[in-house]
Amino acid sequence: MRRLIAINRVFFLLLAAWFANMPLSVHAQTTEQTTEQTTEQTTEQTTEQTTEKIRLNADNISYNKETATVTATGNVEIKQGERILIADQVSLNEITNTATAQGNVTLLEPSGDVIFADFVRLSDELRNGILKNLKIRMIDNSRLAANGARRSGGYLTEMSKAVFSPCNLCKKDPDHPPLWQIKANEIIHNEKTHDIEYKDAFFEMWGVPVMYMPYFSHPDPTVKRRSGFLAPSFGNSSLLGFVSRTPYYYVINDSMDATITPIYTTDQGPVLALEYRQRLTNGELEIAGSGTKGDLIDNLGTRKYDQLRGHINAMGRFDIDPTWRWGFNVNRATDDTYLRRYNFEYQEVLTTNLYAEGFRGRNYAAVNSYLFQDTRPGADSKATPRILPTMDYNFVSQPSKIGSFLTLDTNVLNLSRQKGTGSQRISVEGGWHLPFTTSSGHVFNFSATVRGDGYYVSDIEKEGGNNDKYDDITGRILPQLSLNWRYPLMQQSGTTHQLIEPMAAFVAAPNNNNPSTIPNEDSLAFEFDETDLFQPNRYVGLDRVENGQRIDYGLKLGTYGTQGGETTAFFGQSFRLRKDNAFSPQSGLDDNFSDYVGRVRIAPSSLLDFNYRFRLEKNDLAPVISDISFNAGPSIFRVHANYLDIDSGASSGELEERKEIIYGASSQFTENWSVSGRAIHNLIDDEGLLNYGFGANYQDECFTFSADYTRSFTRDRDVEPNDTIFFTVFFKHLGQFSTSQDVSKSSNSKTVEQISTVN
Repeated sequence: MRRLIAINRVFFLLLAAWFANMPLSVHAQTTEQTTEQTTEQTTEQTTEQTTEKIRLNADNISYNKETATVTATGNVEIKQGERILIADQVSLNEITNTATAQGNVTLLEPSGDVIFADFVRLSDELRNGILKNLKIRMIDNSRLAANGARRSGGYLTEMSKAVFSPCNLCKKDPDHPPLWQIKANEIIHNEKTHDIEYKDAFFEMWGVPVMYMPYFSHPDPTVKRRSGFLAPSFGNSSLLGFVSRTPYYYVINDSMDATITPIYTTDQGPVLALEYRQRLTNGELEIAGSGTKGDLIDNLGTRKYDQLRGHINAMGRFDIDPTWRWGFNVNRATDDTYLRRYNFEYQEVLTTNLYAEGFRGRNYAAVNSYLFQDTRPGADSKATPRILPTMDYNFVSQPSKIGSFLTLDTNVLNLSRQKGTGSQRISVEGGWHLPFTTSSGHVFNFSATVRGDGYYVSDIEKEGGNNDKYDDITGRILPQLSLNWRYPLMQQSGTTHQLIEPMAAFVAAPNNNNPSTIPNEDSLAFEFDETDLFQPNRYVGLDRVENGQRIDYGLKLGTYGTQGGETTAFFGQSFRLRKDNAFSPQSGLDDNFSDYVGRVRIAPSSLLDFNYRFRLEKNDLAPVISDISFNAGPSIFRVHANYLDIDSGASSGELEERKEIIYGASSQFTENWSVSGRAIHNLIDDEGLLNYGFGANYQDECFTFSADYTRSFTRDRDVEPNDTIFFTVFFKHLGQFSTSQDVSKSSNSKTVEQISTVN
């Protein structure tokens, strides 16, 4: 393919300034007695105008007194600072103050840009000039070529019969047109405004004109942020009809910007989406949302016409001082089907959070408030809890001489509902911990903790179902001892290492420490698996504690290759001295012996990664929870699947039965082209496919095209089974937006890295 490059007039401004400061007269005195030199010579001089040294290397250098002209020929190289000019011949005239270079002219700029030309002549104090057969390779590899160019004012370059393209040329046929280019009778590059303007231009794909543009402009490659339109996307949805999105990026100032995205739908009217971003000296702020006016079907099945519908996602994080910061996350929607109907990112429960937190040494403190919006079908908003607030303080002491350390964890919670039980809780736990390793390799960890919980509970329903309610003050004290042991044994055999690691733990605590008057708000559903087998308290929250005495035991096996491959397995169980009725029969922990838990991973290379997590019933080894996933194959054809099978109530009694398989395949069948397909299949009650889709993507250094088709079978009031197909087209320099995402403990943040837009 034939390569096209874009002009940056900064090069010529610098070139003119360099020539203007050349010590022509001094150089002439150095060479006035020589008309021809056949060996390389070097001249270094300075003038009153500049202290920058000039170095001239050439095969031959001559000086003509009558014309006051210095002529250098043969591998001419002139260097001043970091700028280098290379040509077959260079002439410098003191009288007319002109500099002429011809024959394979190359200018290397400090920025990394390279200018090529057959002929260059600069005059009028070297600020104006002409260039013939001009070519420029910019620092980002964009190219611009022109038959001729005129430079004026030191910043304006006007090119005739010119062409621009950021695409690489075909290696096999460099003369072939690039994937896309812009040809114009006139191209103007303004280095002050950093614009490239086209007059009487054609936009070409593979050398074929597809669009005529009387006038067109876009920022040059040096621009990182500029207001303008971004890459559009368009498609069709059976719910919304034809859909088009055309974002407009608006630069407010150096620290603020916004994106305005009108979304046009033929069946549901227009939707307006907005994003606002701001960087502050002490933090950051980002707000996104959308709105429209459309029909709505409520929980009772009543259709309401012309309702205002929309959503908002906002985050902010601000430093108060080196220790403290505060922030918020807002996620709300006007109704529980809006996000799904208009194809915005969907979450079953939207969380709004206001927080403050502090970090100092080994201390951490936080104050959080939460509001939740449950968008699942049939959810009762009045029964949704509100946490206003919850406060935490955590402390870890410095290790003592023997390695022991102290911990302190406190929590205060205020939880309320419009309808249902409310609770106020204070919890304090202190502990002493001693990790140590024996000389023979046995690893121990001993902990002794005492925890106290106090509750004030309101609107508790009395037994009998007569809707009588009462308030109560209750609590508990839980001392607990735990001792963990493991003994890793490893050997090397050839290029692999083998590991055998038996492990065990003993945990002791009083029995019956979960009174019925304490509501269970934060420990409703947890999954007993290998990750929490050795935890002293397997409940995820504070409202429930694990009672009694137990012994946990397991075995880990592993083989590890020097090239990164591995095969590992773990198998374990727990034995309780006394049954615990705090656990449901389906949890796997209610009996003396627990269910078996474990995992297997086989990943010998990047071509295969197989994972199997399981929980087996203790009596007949029937699977209670199975989670199987694998990725296999090279990039030319790679398959992936995830099978999940959970029996009803297979944790604390709150987890519903779930059987589904997610599977798909992808192929990067050329350097630029890839295709993919995926599906989610529900295996319960023959519900069949939940959704499936296909996608195709082309991407190279200057152009991206993607097409995606999705079929969803979800049905919930005004959300019906839906077919969606979307196309996105992106041309480098003609509209792009990129962000980097930072995930922290309290919030997500995005930072604008690069913006290039079309004017």
